[in-house]
Amino acid sequence: MTTTAVKPATMAQALGRALHDAMAADPAVHVLGEDVGTLGGVFRITDGLAKEFGDDRCTDTPLAEAGILGTAVGMAMYGLRPVVEMQFDAFAYPSFEQLVSHVSRMRNRTRGALPMPITVRVPYGGGIGGVEHHSDSSEAYYMATPGLHVVAPATVADAYGLLRAAIASDDPVVFLEPKRLYWSKAEWSPDHPEEVAPIGRAVVRRPATGGRAATLISYGPSVPVCLEAAEAAMAEGWDLEVVDLRSLVPFDDETVCASVRRTGRAVIVHESTGFGGPGGEIAARITERCFHHLEAPVLRVAGFDIPYPPPMLERHHLPGVDRVLDAVARLQWESEWTEGRAV
Repeated sequence: MTTTAVKPATMAQALGRALHDAMAADPAVHVLGEDVGTLGGVFRITDGLAKEFGDDRCTDTPLAEAGILGTAVGMAMYGLRPVVEMQFDAFAYPSFEQLVSHVSRMRNRTRGALPMPITVRVPYGGGIGGVEHHSDSSEAYYMATPGLHVVAPATVADAYGLLRAAIASDDPVVFLEPKRLYWSKAEWSPDHPEEVAPIGRAVVRRPATGGRAATLISYGPSVPVCLEAAEAAMAEGWDLEVVDLRSLVPFDDETVCASVRRTGRAVIVHESTGFGGPGGEIAARITERCFHHLEAPVLRVAGFDIPYPPPMLERHHLPGVDRVLDAVARLQWESEWTEGRAV
C-alpha cells in the first residue's frame, strides 16, 4: 500500500482539491462562476477543473451574480449540486434576492420535495490590501437568513473537510473563505486528508489549563489572531482558551458554553462590524446559557461600524493582537495589574 507523504499545503490548494474530489466522486457536482473555467478563478482555486471535467461542469458565466445564483437554483431543482463562486464578498450582493427569496426557502416551501444542495463560495474579509467591495465581512446577513447554513474555515484541514461536507449537504451552504488565509500553510495530505468535525461543531484550538483564564471565541481569519494573542497573553499571566466556531449556522452552543463555564470570561473576535454583527448574537447566547458562570461581561472585538476603509488604513480597522489583549485586560480580573487602569 502506497501512502502520500504529508507536506505543507495552502488553504487554496485544499479548497481546490476539495472541489476536484467532489466533482470526481459525483457527476452531479457542477462549478460555475465568473472566470472559474479558463482562468481558474481570480484566486486560482478552480485551476485545472475545466480541463479535467469539461466546460459543461466548470462553467464560466457572465458578470451577473443574480443570474449565476438563479441558474444554480434551477440546476438544483433538476437534481444537480451546483457550487457557485462569487469572486469577492461584496460582489455577492446583487444575488442576495435570489439567496433570500428562493435558495433559503425552497426546501421549506415545497415541504422537502425540492432541497437546495447549493454551495455558495464567498471569498471574504480583509487583510489583503483590497479596495472597496473586495474586503467585506458579510456573515451577519447570511446568519440572519433562516434556511442557510454558514461556515468559515480557519485551517487547511477544515477548508477541505468543510467544503466537501457543504457540497454533500442537501441544505444550501454559504461557504465563507477567508482571503488572507488562502496562502496559509499546514502539514496536510491531499490523498489522505484528516477527518474534521462536521458542519455545526466548534473546536477548541487552544485549551486553557487554569489560573486567570478566559475564552476567545472566533472563526475564519480572526482565529490565527486569537491564537497569537493567547500566546502573548501568557506574559501577563492570562491563560486564554481559543474556540474556533467553524460553523456560524448551525451554531455549537454546547462547545462554546462548556468553554465559557470553565473560564468564566469570554471575548468574541471578528472582522465584521460590532453593531449588528455576529458577536451580538453570540454574546446573547452565552449570557442566556452561562449567566451564573460569568465573572465579567462578555466583550467583543470587532471591525469598526464604517464601510471598509482604504487599503492603507485597514490595519487600524481589523481586530489585531493589541485590541484583543486590551479587551482581555478589561475583563474585571480584580488584580493589581488592572487596578487603576482606564476601562
